Amino acid sequence: MKHLVIIGTVFPEPNSTAAGSRMLQLISFFRSEGYRVTFLCAASPTEHSADLKSMHADTIAVKLNDSSFEMLLRELNPDTVLFDRFTTEEQFGWKVAEVLPQAVRILDTEDLHFLRKGREEAFKQDIECGLSLLTGDIFKREMASILRCDLSLIISEFEMELLTKTFKTDSQLLHYLPLFAENSKISPDYGVRCNFISIGNFLHEPNWQTVLRIKKIWKEIRGQIPEVEVHIYGAYVPQKAMQLHNEREGFLVKGRATEVKEVFSKARVLLAPIPFGAGIKGKLLDAMSLGLPNVTTTVGAEAMHRSMPWGGYIADSDAELIEKSVFIYQNASAWNAARDNGYRIIGEMFNKDLFLSDFSARLIQISENLSDLRAKNYMGQILKHHQFQSTKYMGKWIEEKNRGTLN
Repeated sequence: MKHLVIIGTVFPEPNSTAAGSRMLQLISFFRSEGYRVTFLCAASPTEHSADLKSMHADTIAVKLNDSSFEMLLRELNPDTVLFDRFTTEEQFGWKVAEVLPQAVRILDTEDLHFLRKGREEAFKQDIECGLSLLTGDIFKREMASILRCDLSLIISEFEMELLTKTFKTDSQLLHYLPLFAENSKISPDYGVRCNFISIGNFLHEPNWQTVLRIKKIWKEIRGQIPEVEVHIYGAYVPQKAMQLHNEREGFLVKGRATEVKEVFSKARVLLAPIPFGAGIKGKLLDAMSLGLPNVTTTVGAEAMHRSMPWGGYIADSDAELIEKSVFIYQNASAWNAARDNGYRIIGEMFNKDLFLSDFSARLIQISENLSDLRAKNYMGQILKHHQFQSTKYMGKWIEEKNRGTLN
């Protein structure tokens, strides 16, 4: 049996983050391909972590900067190793390369961190996000990880174009594999739904800024739709968010949503005025697949609909966000059209059947031609040279320090 080892940043929480759902989708795919799956993680699981054993995936706790990790790799001897985010590849990639030189190394980027961070900085400075903000330290680290791996999974068509056209990354090192979704067969109609909804893990800065934007425009929306409420859901709610809760204003901070499908089926419109970010927005994917129209920004809808009409409205100014939110909430025909647009987007862009056979073929092609592909990856060879492996030698130094062999 083929064996995949996943090295996770954290144990996946599918009800908290899109990244958690993404990891479960990958595990499900590899299991369907006949792989044995082992999930390694230095973090501890939480009460909200997925039960990976129910998916027939083994889990093993590992230590950072400890030689027991190399011993474990030799024992497991996988055919393929998948890194969850570039920071995990930085920590463990050099060990995998040394202990398992013939194992295929895959990086799941989740989204391009350097793009999200560059846009965040531009947001803070209230300026355009140019190349100077994108190409900082995180860019160099993330690109180095991409170049060191045999394949990197990219979830956004915009990010694929950014990497290949702007940064001239070899397309042979990349594979477009978005988040998957499927349309709900049963979705409550316009008339039985009420209120606005927002959702997002509060540990993710764009989600917090989204809530602040909703708070800013909410008085105007409620002024035009008396008695309407907005329900703010999200895991890991900080005190600063709870302080926004105001029942008199209809601004209700609800905290973690136990079941997204349940709360989405009751709401009439998803408010998602996302100010910055990257990748595919899980909340918008969930909303469209569950028949819930949304109002979002240009960056929110980025790479999610091609030339198809959006599953709601895209607006960037406060005035337009307010106008479109009120209109779609009160107009049944516009609401129904938006729901149908969302269903079309999900069916034509995010159905897993569109992607999995190509991904399976790509994995076979890489496995059968690994030596040749690596020989042609000149930049990857350079980045593995000892002069560029500061992370490796820092890790070795910490390990020796922990043993007490250094003064």
